[in-house]
Amino acid sequence: MAVSRNKPSTDLPGRLGDFLASRLAPDERLCVGLSGGCDSVVLLHLLSFAGVAHRLSAIHVHHGLSPNADRWADFCVDYCRQLAVPLNIQYVAVDRKNGLGLEAAARQARYVAFAESAVDCLLLAQHRGDQAETLLFNLLRGTGVTGAAAMPIERNFGALRLLRPLLDVSRTEIEAYARLNNLAWVDDESNTDISFTRNYLRHEALTALTQRFPAAEAALCQAAANFSEAAGLLDELAEVDWRQAADGDLARLSVLRALSLPRLKNLLRYRLRQLGWRVPVAARLDEFAHQLQTAAPDRHPELVLPEGKMRSALGRLRWQP
Repeated sequence: MAVSRNKPSTDLPGRLGDFLASRLAPDERLCVGLSGGCDSVVLLHLLSFAGVAHRLSAIHVHHGLSPNADRWADFCVDYCRQLAVPLNIQYVAVDRKNGLGLEAAARQARYVAFAESAVDCLLLAQHRGDQAETLLFNLLRGTGVTGAAAMPIERNFGALRLLRPLLDVSRTEIEAYARLNNLAWVDDESNTDISFTRNYLRHEALTALTQRFPAAEAALCQAAANFSEAAGLLDELAEVDWRQAADGDLARLSVLRALSLPRLKNLLRYRLRQLGWRVPVAARLDEFAHQLQTAAPDRHPELVLPEGKMRSALGRLRWQP
């Protein structure tokens, strides 16, 4: 199916234009994560008509997990050629033995490839349904406020800024835009496999919820936005506490021990995110924070994490890579 060169006529272009105007600098180099699916095809099409085509490129990550992977890459090459958008294809090897599960391992490999993009801003096509699905997924894992905030519209990602311009747009609106503009896309056969947790949530759980509560998707996304505000306030509190406790890159134990246990855990989570370290499960962080507050002077609690360890010694808490 050929891509139309007619200017889009739905309200999506105006909403995207407002989004870009409020967030982009005039000289930022932009890149779209292009899987070949409907969502990313529509996002790239929208951007190609948004006055940023001269600084726009796309990246397709070839995971090699599907027998159709080469066909999807060929589709992206043809599509970008029609839109006159430069395309970078990144071939990655998904580590199936890292204990994350296939979905998470593929996502990790994809983001590693994204991080190597020689651009300023990476735009991804997750939409409102993806946000609702992520919130449910995180809640079922017993997440805290940050996880309940689900995916942020904007965040720093290494040297990149990561933007999600379609996060408040429904899949129905995206598909309507694609049909209106005669856009073709590819379908990943694994997206219908409900043995994957996210697919189960998308096709079974959210479908059932929407039958009973028609506004479930929008309500879940509003809840994520509310949690995001709360997470921002907790980060502001952590910044105040860090300024009081900081001794260079270390933290004074005397200040940490004066904090309430929830406030100390909030500061520890904040510091780990600052360093780009993964935050441990709640039970491990609870135990370590309790040890920090109660350990005798001759004891030196430490928490070993994949990226390094937090260790107390000589009146200071250290983060050792």
